[in-house]
Amino acid sequence: MAKTLEEARKKLDDEFGQVRRHLQKIHDALDKVEKAGPEDDLHGLLKDLEKTVKETRDGGLLGSGANGHRRALKEYRELKDGK
Repeated sequence: MAKTLEEARKKLDDEFGQVRRHLQKIHDALDKVEKAGPEDDLHGLLKDLEKTVKETRDGGLLGSGANGHRRALKEYRELKDGK
């Protein structure tokens, strides 16, 4: 847990940046779905999109995804509000 508001803000910014970087993976997976034709495996493409969104939201093997941002935001707000 961060001891100062500045440390909490740095962690919040870091977590936000990680999630933002993973958004490109979502855009790439969505582009594949949008560019698919009648002979493409839409089910598989949508499954890949769902997996990518889930990894961004919940994290994968190495990261915490948007969950890490949520925890950092909660910690930052508590320190900012003096709770």
